[in-house]
Amino acid sequence: MKLRFAALSAGLPMALAGHAQAPQATAPASAPPTAAIVLKAAHLFDGRSGRLSEPGLVVVQDGRITGVGAGVGVPAGSRVIDLGDATLLPGFIDAHVHIADDHNDNWAQGFYDNMLRFPVEQSFHAARNARATLEAGVTTARNVGAPDFVDVALRNAINAGITEGPRLLVAGHAIGSTGGHCDSSPFPPDRVKPAGPLEGVCNGPEECRLAVRQQMKFGADVIKICASGGVLSESDPVDVPQLTPDELHAVMTEAHAWGRKVAAHSHGDLAAKLAVEAGVDSIEHGSFLQPATLQLMKQKGVYLVPTRMTQVWVFDKAATYPPKIGAKARAAGLAHEAMFRNALRIGVPIAFGTDAAVYPHGLNAQEFGDMVDLGMAPSAALLSSSQGAAKLLGVDAETGTLEAGKYADVVAVPGNVLENIRATEHPTLVMKQGVIVRGGE
Repeated sequence: MKLRFAALSAGLPMALAGHAQAPQATAPASAPPTAAIVLKAAHLFDGRSGRLSEPGLVVVQDGRITGVGAGVGVPAGSRVIDLGDATLLPGFIDAHVHIADDHNDNWAQGFYDNMLRFPVEQSFHAARNARATLEAGVTTARNVGAPDFVDVALRNAINAGITEGPRLLVAGHAIGSTGGHCDSSPFPPDRVKPAGPLEGVCNGPEECRLAVRQQMKFGADVIKICASGGVLSESDPVDVPQLTPDELHAVMTEAHAWGRKVAAHSHGDLAAKLAVEAGVDSIEHGSFLQPATLQLMKQKGVYLVPTRMTQVWVFDKAATYPPKIGAKARAAGLAHEAMFRNALRIGVPIAFGTDAAVYPHGLNAQEFGDMVDLGMAPSAALLSSSQGAAKLLGVDAETGTLEAGKYADVVAVPGNVLENIRATEHPTLVMKQGVIVRGGE
């Protein structure tokens, strides 16, 4: 059977090549352009200037923006949608989600349900979560870790038009050490098989290199690592480094050689410093980061993805978690505010990210207001999505700003968004690549 398969495999490229070179009898007729959609509102935030313009006008045709601003011409036969006293914004870009996972306010019940759910069943949950995220205004997201490659399957289904959701960049399994935040819970090993490199658990540089290669083999767009312990895991301290410098170097060099960026979950300061020195592209959460590490991140252009709303959420819910987790939630929550204020003062590049699934899916835009509550200007909070997250994800040439030629990823929110940043939590219209998925009646 192996020989037969090899022979078939060898012949397949030749057959495909011959098919590709066969001339077509007639060239396919080009599809006629669709009618333009014109979005009108009292205000427009283009995602680049950091300012509002008035009135707001965006012209969309065939999935892309063809004109922006009050002076742009309205094509004949356009469908005009007048949103009144609203602000037009670029679609939100969330650099840290777990769409393939579910939220449950009852931690123990959620743990139990997840243990009994088949991967195919979880895929249906993931599709529901993706739809809720899109309707909340998130048109692009980076999913930083999921079991069973459910996030890869979801991305493929969205791209194929089988289900609806944001444009996704996905990580497959997050990568970390045995017993760390990216490992499974401490089940008795004779009852639940311990995870290995395929599931993202590695020890030593060569195993970590293998884990990276396996995630990329099965479709990862980005590599996620757990450089330090986590809050919602039971067996690890929250701030201790969990990957050695040699392991970090193996991950970074392999991922970057394949053109993949690396995101490092790190609450701990030393763990983050080691990851930054190894060449990581972003630090996620960063609860205990000290000014010297933040300065190093600024110097090297490493993004902070603060997931502020998740820190607020787990701090408020600390009493509902198992005691070990509750204690970590309180410690991280108390430290995070000072860290974030220091990051603003130092000027660390910040990318919008929320850690969806720790809180219910679809509440992503609360992150804007939670950052503003700690002193970030409303315009800067919005730019952390359109400029920060877009550049971190490497999609800024295609989306993130309202400019001619880019994908028509547009959100409308009530009133003047710079006067009320919480308006982002109540979108009246969401458009992804020219298709209206919410509002527009």
